[in-house]
Amino acid sequence: MRQTVLTVSTSGPGLYEITGRAAQFVRESGVETALLTVFVRHTSCSLIIQENADPDVKRDLHVFFRRLVPPSDDASMDWVVHCTEGPDDMPAHIKAALTETSIGIPVADGRLMLGIWQGIYLFEHRDAPHRREIVLHLS
Repeated sequence: MRQTVLTVSTSGPGLYEITGRAAQFVRESGVETALLTVFVRHTSCSLIIQENADPDVKRDLHVFFRRLVPPSDDASMDWVVHCTEGPDDMPAHIKAALTETSIGIPVADGRLMLGIWQGIYLFEHRDAPHRREIVLHLS
């Protein structure tokens, strides 16, 4: 087993690709066959595997989630109670609940078995910059 923690600095909502860093960790481990578990240690961001070729996909996902779960100061969100850290606080928790905090990716021949257009992303849901920790665990 091998494990490391990545730190990702975010500058607001959006997708931050970590595929290269995860692939490098796997390569440097020397492991040929395994499962890479990617786990984010926060409740207001998440992880997704998504297309990494067309930047419009990232933009469209961001717009979709913002429309699906707008800030709590939007009239449609008047039911929200938890807003301790601002109008993006509870919506960020909802978006994280709708996505994943942990992803498993098979490793074969020392490489991540992602499809040709797939990338691993930290999906930041908060407006303010954050430093996010992502655990990579290879077993």
